[in-house]
Amino acid sequence: MAPRKRPETRKTLEVVVRPKSKRSRSPRELEPEAKKLSVQGPGSSRLDSGRLWVELSSLQVPPPCRNLLRALHHHKLGKAAWPSLQQCLQQSFLHSLASYRIFHKAAPFDRRATSLAWHPTHPSTLAVGSKGGDIMLWNFGIKDKPTFIEGIGAGGSITGLKFNPLNTNQFFASSMEGTTKLQDFQGNTLQVFTSYNTCNFWFCSLDVSAESRVVVTGDNVGHVILLNMQGRELWNLRMHKKKVTHVALNPCCDWLLATASVDQTVKIWDLRQVKGKSSFLYSLPHKHPVNAAHFSPDGAQLLTTDQKSEIRVYSASQWDCPRSLIPHPHRHFQHLTPIKAAWHPRYNLIVVGRYPDPNFKSCTPNELRTIDVFDGSSGKLMHQLYDPESSGIISLNEFNPMGDTLASVMGYHILIWSREEAVMRK
Repeated sequence: MAPRKRPETRKTLEVVVRPKSKRSRSPRELEPEAKKLSVQGPGSSRLDSGRLWVELSSLQVPPPCRNLLRALHHHKLGKAAWPSLQQCLQQSFLHSLASYRIFHKAAPFDRRATSLAWHPTHPSTLAVGSKGGDIMLWNFGIKDKPTFIEGIGAGGSITGLKFNPLNTNQFFASSMEGTTKLQDFQGNTLQVFTSYNTCNFWFCSLDVSAESRVVVTGDNVGHVILLNMQGRELWNLRMHKKKVTHVALNPCCDWLLATASVDQTVKIWDLRQVKGKSSFLYSLPHKHPVNAAHFSPDGAQLLTTDQKSEIRVYSASQWDCPRSLIPHPHRHFQHLTPIKAAWHPRYNLIVVGRYPDPNFKSCTPNELRTIDVFDGSSGKLMHQLYDPESSGIISLNEFNPMGDTLASVMGYHILIWSREEAVMRK
């Protein structure tokens, strides 16, 4: 495909450091903003949002573990089981979410952000891709200007981003330009792994394994391609009937691959035994097209997000039967980056953006576009993050590897959340 020159109309880079607030705003102070987001149902009128805030405040977050040191001591002595200690730490983290605030906000692109990836070893550094093919490397811990790689514009959407686990000064990117390639942050293309020389086919998803040293990518017509780190194709098979929206390698058993598709299925594969489209281990049917399938950090669970109103959690003990079905409004819209639920890297928690839907069973008047945190075991809603100054639909949410800072994608904007007291120290 012939390269296309991008018009010289790129948006000026904008990075905003949010002021350190002296105190948290009460729900009553936030009511005017909440009223602006009211949901109008047939024959309904604009209702007081006080009821909504009562419901939000009724979310029962477990109190912080008051005997954390004792729990650690008992675990060291062999008197406390690891799950008990882990639950204690998780409760303390959930309690800390009440103090999370946005302290950095950037709008570097002239089109919406479409993908993000945290640096594996630098907890304040992340890469973000846009619908125009732009990529930004942003270390918000320093005042230096972010590194910016300009894309081709229309038709260059970045659909997948992964840092190279063998050299974190490089990254893999899949795009609607029709390529999956390895680049550095000087803007150099180091190697093209896959390429379509037509605008009719493109790549929609990407994952990389350091242990097996393989790259896997999926395209818009159902093909999944496996390559080694030298770029040699190991196989290229049509595993789904339609677009492959997500591919994920299990972090603990990297021969285990999950693929999600708009054909309303998620499939689990053993890379050592793939021989054709029917050689999957499990096929997990869904009611709607699927945006994502993420293995948990311990590899024992699989989290899927459909394009309508359901999040599912599967367990390794029975991959073909969901352990939890979580109703949640996040419907698909053409001009919105698809909403994808993600795991917390250290705790059994799920984070996902909410897109209120008047047709959703539990929809309430004035429902906010929050970031929802669910317990991965029970499926219970544990906490909701919301900033009235950033009240758009938040499509992507990922915690950094340490689990203490959250990056969110909201249209053109990238939001960085952290504990208010931690921001004050900075």
